[in-house]
Formats: sequence, C-alpha cells, structure tokens
Amino acid sequence: MAAAQDPEPKPLAELAAFEEGDFHALTESLGRDPQYNDRRLVTRRKLASIAKLAVDEIAAEVAEKGGAIELQSRTSLHQPHMFNHMRVRRMWAYITRGKKEKARLKQVLGAELAKDLDSSYRNAFLCVAIEEAALEVSLRIHPDAWFDGQNLVHRTQKEGYALLLPFLNDLDGFRLKLDNWKGEWICGKLTSDKLAEFFRYYKPGEHGLALEQRLPAPSGARGNAILEDVPEMLVLELRRLAPLYRLVAWSQESDHLFKAR
Repeated sequence: MAAAQDPEPKPLAELAAFEEGDFHALTESLGRDPQYNDRRLVTRRKLASIAKLAVDEIAAEVAEKGGAIELQSRTSLHQPHMFNHMRVRRMWAYITRGKKEKARLKQVLGAELAKDLDSSYRNAFLCVAIEEAALEVSLRIHPDAWFDGQNLVHRTQKEGYALLLPFLNDLDGFRLKLDNWKGEWICGKLTSDKLAEFFRYYKPGEHGLALEQRLPAPSGARGNAILEDVPEMLVLELRRLAPLYRLVAWSQESDHLFKAR
C-alpha cells in the first residue's frame, strides 16, 4: 500500500509561510520531475504542521466545552507515483476521525462495508491544500464516504435545515459545492430554500460534497498567499470548520446513519 511505502514525514516544529518554490514545484513540468521531490517534501511538512496544530487546537476547544474529539492527520504524496498518475498537481494535509472512532464505525457498518475505512478519503475530512496557483481549506465528503453523506442527509430529514443553516452561514468566505457541478451555494447568504435545492440533487455514494475556501495565488502574483500569517489563518479556518464537521460526520454524538430517527 502507498502508506507502507511512504512514511509520514515529521511536521515542522513551527508554522512556516509558503514561498514561491512551494507553488513552482507543482507546475506542469516540475510536478513530474523527481528532482523536485525534496522541495515538495518541505511543502508537505509545512502542510503537516498546519494540520497538526489544527487537530490540537480543535481538541482543546472541544475539551474546554466539556466534550471530547479524537482526530488524526496525514499528508499526501510529494513525489510522482502511480497513485497521482506520475505528476504532483496538488498536495494536501487532511484531518479525519481517529482510530477509536473508526473502530466504532466499523462495528456499525460491518466488516464488508468498512473494509476500506482506513483510507482517509473514505471518511469526511478537513483539508488544507496547495496547488500551482491556489491555497485551499475545505471540508469534504468523497462519494466513497457515503456513510457520512447519508448521516448528513438523514439528519436534515429529521431536523430540517434549521440546525444546519446557521453553521453554514457562520462560515463566510466558504462555498458549498456539489461534485464538479458549476452551481455554488455561498455561505453567509444561504436560505432554507437554497439548502433544499442542494439536497434535492445531492446523492451520497454518487456525488462528492465540498465546503471550500480558496485563496488565489497565480504565478507572478502570489500576493496574500505567501504572507507570514497565512499558515495561522489556515489553522483558524480549519477550526471554524470543526463544528460543522462534528455535525455532519457520523459519530456516537451524531448517529443518523441508517434511518432518519
């Protein structure tokens, strides 16, 4: 498996700003060049440090309110490989449910349905990513994470949109997206009717769901993306997504998987 061949690198000791080289190593030609693996490893460790700090701060914030949450983070490949079609176009760190929560979910789903649960994209996850011309922070549910999508759908069927709507509208700067469709649902401006429209189309297991915020960083105009405080801002944005993640993803406290109860 890729994880066995690719040990998780150690995060940087402190947050570090992104630089021109972080983006440049993801361009069309250099993304295929193994000579840039060391440069991309630096980027990977930067992403790892952002995700690790977010995990720690989310857990501390939940604990302050008398709760508990177990999350874990990993990063994507930094070298050309069969899994990325021999080109590194995008690098990311993702935050998913921890091992204990995965074990509980496996008991609920059964061995056959849960056999690939250890693959991070088969869980709802928080993500911080870099591409050739952008940074991104997001919450994502892959079609293969159908159980988290179904959990969300059943919860809205039970509770309507009154609970979900304020969570989304508190996330100004983010956009709710359905797979690769052109339509977008802009947070801060959503209504119950707009959410109803989204859920008319969204089918767990068929469509991906993304709540994302992107910071453009085109070549020659990286601008705000390389400012010193951007990594800290990305940590804060991941923390902003955490309450919605807890509402959406299956857990013992948010168990709406098999039926609208």
